[in-house]
Amino acid sequence: LPQALAGTRTGVFIGISSYDYSRLQFDDPEMIDAYAGTGNAHSIAANRLSYVYDLRGPSMAVDTACSSSLVSTHLAVQSLRNGESDLAIVGGVNLILTPELTITFSQARMLSPDGHCKTFDASADGYARGEGCGVVILKRLSDALRDGDNILALIRGSAVNQDGRSNGLTAPNGLAQQDVIRYALADAGIAPNQIGYVEVHGTGT
Repeated sequence: LPQALAGTRTGVFIGISSYDYSRLQFDDPEMIDAYAGTGNAHSIAANRLSYVYDLRGPSMAVDTACSSSLVSTHLAVQSLRNGESDLAIVGGVNLILTPELTITFSQARMLSPDGHCKTFDASADGYARGEGCGVVILKRLSDALRDGDNILALIRGSAVNQDGRSNGLTAPNGLAQQDVIRYALADAGIAPNQIGYVEVHGTGT
């Protein structure tokens, strides 16, 4: 129950990148009121949950473009590991409400003309935008076992890095991506040949 979390060290980590909603809200200056700031700030996507439910752990919005929700998960894991949080609410959200970003990505030739993301295919010619929202609840394994929680998965390790200078600001850096996978495996304490399933990001960014 949410009320049981009041006053606890529950962290909120929300991955959010696009700002279509706030752009629509600020289009008409006559409609801006005292609540426009808190109603449209990315930080409030996380902070409002902490405020409404009196959650006392870290509360932040994370914008790393396509990887925002995964980086939010990484930060939540670190917060749980170092004792900063005892429970973490991790979410990711994306809405497409205006055409400007789609036009921008199309002009940059990032989007597939036929709207299909053909990952690992020789005919790959871009990706397709999507929208959605998802939330997971994370706890330390020992706490979840103690509390009799329904455990769906265990995060053994995670890692984050940046491509640095590559052949373009938005272009993937293969060596950097190899490094971050190695770091994640090392953090998890497992060997590459122990991996049985790989979920990938279609754009390769």
